[in-house]
Amino acid sequence: LDLLSSTKEISSSIPFILITAFASPEDAVSAMKYGAFDYITKPFQIEELISVIYSALDSLDDSRLSEDDNFENGFRGIFGNSRPMRQLFERIKKIGPTHANVLIYGESGTGKELAAKALHEESEAAAHHFVPVICNAIPETLFESELFGYKKGAFTGADTDKTGLLVTADKGTAFFDEIGELSLQVQTKLLRFLQEREVKRVGDNQTRQVNVRIISATNRDLEEEIRAERFREDLYYRLAVVPVRMPPLRERKEDIPILVDYFLEKYSRAFNKEAPRLSSYALEVLMGYNFPGNVRELENIIERGVAMATSNLILPESINVSNTGSEKRNKDNRQSAIPAVTSEEELFDLGLEKVMARLEKELVQLALQKADNSKMKAANLLQISFRSLRYKTKKYMID
Repeated sequence: LDLLSSTKEISSSIPFILITAFASPEDAVSAMKYGAFDYITKPFQIEELISVIYSALDSLDDSRLSEDDNFENGFRGIFGNSRPMRQLFERIKKIGPTHANVLIYGESGTGKELAAKALHEESEAAAHHFVPVICNAIPETLFESELFGYKKGAFTGADTDKTGLLVTADKGTAFFDEIGELSLQVQTKLLRFLQEREVKRVGDNQTRQVNVRIISATNRDLEEEIRAERFREDLYYRLAVVPVRMPPLRERKEDIPILVDYFLEKYSRAFNKEAPRLSSYALEVLMGYNFPGNVRELENIIERGVAMATSNLILPESINVSNTGSEKRNKDNRQSAIPAVTSEEELFDLGLEKVMARLEKELVQLALQKADNSKMKAANLLQISFRSLRYKTKKYMID
């Protein structure tokens, strides 16, 4: 605590993490009072510590990010000027030039492939290929031959040699979209490649060295997949050297007007129409909507509005978004996988575990709300440890 206090006098911006085997509520309160970023008790998991360190670095970026920073409404094809997006752009600029493998996680429609392309364009590999590998579009039986290639005659129908996707991406970037969809068998083969950096075509005895950066994306909770034994833990740590989170649109609603202008221009050119504008009421409707489909859903709404527009003004009926109240919020909250209970029959159908999980999540959210999002205060309200609260916010995806 003395070291913490002295350090903060020298530089208040340095994130300070305390680790102790002798935790006490008094020390925890003192640590936060003196400006500690986090307070971890032993024993702890290495991945927990890594997660806290990345959060500390993000907070450091946030403190250095001034409101005057301007990315001219976007960065490398990703549009937005909100604080979450400017933090994302800064992170891409920082890790893009490295050769570290990156795992991009976020809900469907948030623009994970755009972020992957931006990372590629910021790197020295930008002059070489960016090769998407759509994991849920390639049958498991064909994945090895698609990824590594095959030699003529390797199997029935192999009439010519085929270059695999990894060789095509040599010196560039391979982007594995929806990496969580891979079977365990394919995961094992990918892990071997990441360890050896060698490719052997199907039906060939010779290997080839390949230097390729791996960027992956998923909308799944891979840590939960690991616990369910559906994803290899060793592969996860190879892929997630640097994690990048794509914020959902509901967390950056101030970007909606920027995105609307971009999509209006895009689809006006596509439909060979004079660019219409959105009525103020239509924009208000969009600003009140939670967008479970994120930016992709907004793009579809504007495309439909431009297609249906009969004048230079798009009205609310043309965008077909009217239910912006509790129905939409409930739809958005379905990601928690804890359904609402409306009857005793449903209560018993769900079972005790899911009902208790739902109650626990609601209590954590309520405590955070009462504590003005201070995790330390919320933990005290709930009479649990700070570490337990951090685990529960992660478990229930409470931002």
